Amino acid sequence: MKPKIDKTKFGSITVAGKKHTHDIIIRLDGSIENRKKKLSKEVFGTSHTISLAEAEFVYEEGAENIIIGTGQSDMVQLSDEAIEFFTLKDCKFHLLPTTEAIKLWNKAKGAVIGLFHITC
Repeated sequence: MKPKIDKTKFGSITVAGKKHTHDIIIRLDGSIENRKKKLSKEVFGTSHTISLAEAEFVYEEGAENIIIGTGQSDMVQLSDEAIEFFTLKDCKFHLLPTTEAIKLWNKAKGAVIGLFHITC
């Protein structure tokens, strides 16, 4: 079951009434886990560019869409390799500032994964 995201502000996101102070991934089954930013930092020196390794970690077989909250100031982007990976998996990706990504998430239907960056 897909949990509703209640709100976000710089440094936090509240999902189904629980406040998280780390970037999160919401899985196909609705479970929430911390984003593994180090997978991108090791390659790019920043978590603002999602690496192939992180894309592979985030993706789950059967996902039709991934909604990526790019931060309060829209800083996160996909690397070319991550774009190619999601494309090969036939998984559409949507990159929006986190406040806008939350609106899309709460309306989304089907097999969707969410990744939400909560700072810049």
